[in-house]
Amino acid sequence: MATDPGGQSAPNPVGCCRPNDEERAMMNKYKLLAALVLGAGTSLAGAADNAKAEAAYKATCMSCHGAGVLGAPKVGDKAAWKPRLAKGKATVYTNAINGFKMMPPRGGNPALKDDEVKAVVDFMVAKSS
Repeated sequence: MATDPGGQSAPNPVGCCRPNDEERAMMNKYKLLAALVLGAGTSLAGAADNAKAEAAYKATCMSCHGAGVLGAPKVGDKAAWKPRLAKGKATVYTNAINGFKMMPPRGGNPALKDDEVKAVVDFMVAKSS
């Protein structure tokens, strides 16, 4: 703090010096609040994306992957997914997008975009790990 002509302490002019302990504590609180707000937005977006992937799974993929039809790996069956994932997730994505053996491209839903197919694959893998 600066000293005024009467010898009394006066507040620092704006931008003059380092923040005091109280100001530093307040800045830390604002940083924490900002991190919480930004983090909540990210997790809400993630939850919305997961809900979309689950809806696409139920509408397009569950009829085969829910029951293991024609050798489709069942969601929740870790052993069935293990050899597929051993080839790499990129291969699993490619097979889901282009079709593989008895599975039609995009699970038979040509309206699904590549990123949506990948999100559904991620959803199924997460439920099977």
